[in-house]
Amino acid sequence: MSTGKHARLDRIGTGGRYLVVPMDHGITLGAVKGLKDIESTIDAITRGGADSILTQKGIAGRVHDNKNDAGYICHLNGSTAIGPDENDKRQTGTVEDAVRAGADAVSFHINVGSIYEPDQIESLAEVATEAERLGMPVLAMTYARGPDIDPADDDYSEAVGHAVRLGEELGADVVKTGYTGDAESFQHVVESTSLPVVIAGGSRGTDQETLEMVRGAMDAGAAGVSMGRSIFQHDDPEAITTGVAAVIHDDATAEEAAREAGLAVEA
Repeated sequence: MSTGKHARLDRIGTGGRYLVVPMDHGITLGAVKGLKDIESTIDAITRGGADSILTQKGIAGRVHDNKNDAGYICHLNGSTAIGPDENDKRQTGTVEDAVRAGADAVSFHINVGSIYEPDQIESLAEVATEAERLGMPVLAMTYARGPDIDPADDDYSEAVGHAVRLGEELGADVVKTGYTGDAESFQHVVESTSLPVVIAGGSRGTDQETLEMVRGAMDAGAAGVSMGRSIFQHDDPEAITTGVAAVIHDDATAEEAAREAGLAVEA
């Protein structure tokens, strides 16, 4: 690993653990709650302990003055929820664009098992090659999604494990994927790659569900989270970030984290 890549990885995490808050949802969902005044949300989240913020390149100027020395990740593909197929993620920038935007890393989304997988594999491989040349870390968002993949199936963790391994095979440095529902099944996912694995948050749940999911992932050997809506759409983004950070960085239980953050979670 180059010196530059190593230094930039340190900027987006802490001690090999990661609390990334993706806020690229404006391209997918529009200016939803938490994203209209994105400056205030970023300020609150980073005060709460987020290691890094992730957006599309066009929002970079609204990130830097409000991120309280946290890292910045530039996302390089996207789609909309109102388009013909949200799984059809198209490239929206290059690694050089990310460098100009002041990024410490780039990220790229791929839906493994979808009809768009071949094109997305090719694009991710090209991004990883460019990133390696420039000493830029790559966060690969590798989801198991497609007509033959069902999260209710007994072998779902096998598909998710395949997805994260694909990210490593293509040259990523950190991989993000969906949680499989419990620590036992997610352990297989973590063991499928030598890279740090972080989990997505998905649709917003209760504070207890969020903290227990993070705790389960960490118990399985995950390196943290890349969690968007559960954090930036929270009524108190700083508090929920503080709670998640306590689990990731302080090894707190869900209950301990809730108390530290002032969140109401059942015992």
